Amino acid sequence: MGAHGVSQLWQRRRQSPAKRWIGRVPLACLAATVVLFTLVAVQLRTGFGGTGVSRLFTNWLYDGVGVVAGATCLARGLRRDEGAAWIWIAAGVFAWTAGDAYYTIALQSMATPPFPSFADVGYLGFYLPVFVGLGLLVRSSVLDFSGVVWIDGLIGGFTVCSLATGLVLGAVWRTSTGSFASVATNLAYPTGDALLLSLIFCALGLSGWKVNRIWLLLGGGLILFAGADSLYLFEVAHGTYRYGTWLDLGWPAGFVLIAAGSCAAPLHRARRRLEGMPLLVAPVVMAVVCLGIEVWDHFHRVQTVALLAASLGLLAVIGRLAITFNEYLSLLRLTRTESLTDALTGLGNRRALGRRLDEFFVTKPGNSLLLLFDLDGFKAYNDTFGHGAGDALLQRLGGRLRDTVGDRGSVFRLGGDEFCILVNGSGVDLPWVRAATSASLRESGEAFTISCSSGHAILPQEADNSHDALQVADRRMYAEKGLGIGGRESRGVLLQALAERDESLGHHTSGVAEYSAALAAELGLVGSDAKLVRAAAELHDVGKLALPETVLQKPGQLDDDEWKIVQQHTLIGERIIAAAEGLDNVSLAVRSTHERWDGNGYPDGLHGDEIPLAARVIAICDAYDAITSDRPYRPARTSEQALAELRASAGSQFDPELVETFIERALPALASRSTVRAGRAIG
Repeated sequence: MGAHGVSQLWQRRRQSPAKRWIGRVPLACLAATVVLFTLVAVQLRTGFGGTGVSRLFTNWLYDGVGVVAGATCLARGLRRDEGAAWIWIAAGVFAWTAGDAYYTIALQSMATPPFPSFADVGYLGFYLPVFVGLGLLVRSSVLDFSGVVWIDGLIGGFTVCSLATGLVLGAVWRTSTGSFASVATNLAYPTGDALLLSLIFCALGLSGWKVNRIWLLLGGGLILFAGADSLYLFEVAHGTYRYGTWLDLGWPAGFVLIAAGSCAAPLHRARRRLEGMPLLVAPVVMAVVCLGIEVWDHFHRVQTVALLAASLGLLAVIGRLAITFNEYLSLLRLTRTESLTDALTGLGNRRALGRRLDEFFVTKPGNSLLLLFDLDGFKAYNDTFGHGAGDALLQRLGGRLRDTVGDRGSVFRLGGDEFCILVNGSGVDLPWVRAATSASLRESGEAFTISCSSGHAILPQEADNSHDALQVADRRMYAEKGLGIGGRESRGVLLQALAERDESLGHHTSGVAEYSAALAAELGLVGSDAKLVRAAAELHDVGKLALPETVLQKPGQLDDDEWKIVQQHTLIGERIIAAAEGLDNVSLAVRSTHERWDGNGYPDGLHGDEIPLAARVIAICDAYDAITSDRPYRPARTSEQALAELRASAGSQFDPELVETFIERALPALASRSTVRAGRAIG
């Protein structure tokens, strides 16, 4: 037994004897109801015991079934769950039984009993309390009365009302004679039965056509009762009724089922949603019945009430179909939105990106930039602060990225910590777009720093379909990612080898890297561009590992052969670096670090802007650090002398704009940061 079962058993054991006795009363009454009905049914059908016994059963025990069934419902009503509903239903059963008892005692022996009488008051008194009880049961079991729930209730009610009135009311109407009270009473019975059947199906519709044990027993009992009543009225109208048939067991059999329903498990209140076959079957069946009555009216006239109810039922079915179609469209829109939206950030997902790229390559409205971003440090953040904080971080960064892009393009989250944007622009716009968007994906705190690696594709120049576009951007992103992870390990190995070979060379590359990073920052380079500059600066002399010691440490001028050997170090460095995974772009930058602005450099003789930007930056910083450092063939010179030499070579050896930026902004910024660090150390 589970924990819940043990808890329930313990609660039952803790109940007082009085409460346990009250809980057993409905079952005891139900058992008595079944026994009485069985005895009455056997005697009625077999005639057991002769006339004396028959009078006892038909006059007293017959009504005893109703009394005990009403007591069962009343005992059920004394409990908390749905109590008022069962008290009303018990009142209806008692009213009918009282009417039948009055007829047995006061009217049965009369040759011409009065009509209407107090017996009719009791019989008709059954309907109103039962209507109220049904309504209370529906209210206790349905949490949300939506439009579809109400329409389904109306469909069931109108359809059954049309069917019941069409079959019974017309026959009773045609045979009703006498005073107004007599005619009204005659018509009240089929009307009440029609309303009862209508309300039963209306209640089922309001419950979402969910037939549980209570509705199965209670609804079955009421249907049996109304059916017996309607058949009795029909036979009386046609003069074919005879006492002692199965029909006379219809009322007590209905009471037995009603009593059994009161002893079933209480209803659970829930939202009712039509799903599966009930969504189609319920309105279709009802529509067929209503349509059949409409068609039958063209051959044999039916009652106006039945025709009106059938017409209203068809209108309700049409309304139901309209509501269902509208819900389907809403669900379709919601499904489409959810299929294209990332649930966490509200941005477009990978499917939405694929669709957007496909549309772009079909229409080709102009140039666009595709940028992929992968967060650096997110895994450590997640491990430190938990997945809840990680989700909140992704939401914040995604919102910032969306605000940064604005109406220039679209923003997507591809899953995990990967984001993507597709914005209007060309290669000219790439630097500032990448700088702005990368900045929006940064966040730092006391124990964490989040940045990003990015890759791009310029469309449609670099790709003509979505697959190739994503592949280009993805390759570039992971190349940059390599500068921060796997590539960093490779760089560390190479730098350590360089420092072991020549300590002064290690200091030189470290200095060039600091100068280059400062100049890159002043140029506005961020993300992969800034990482590329620093990595290439650290490794720009790695090719010297393959040069002879005598050439590297020669105190005098190099001869032509030695100079040719030195000129090979950029190509050697390119090959060494390219062998490390994720450093392809670094190797290309290192290859060009000794190209000249005027095209007289080596190894490729590149000119001006043909030289990669990272290589132009490193060339200036390399020269400055070399001039201000001791070399085997000359002592170090002052910073002023180095700056004068850089300006003298601007436009021939170096990019003139970069020289001015280095002198006017990068060096002062680097000196300022050094002063601040020194002040903090002293403080």
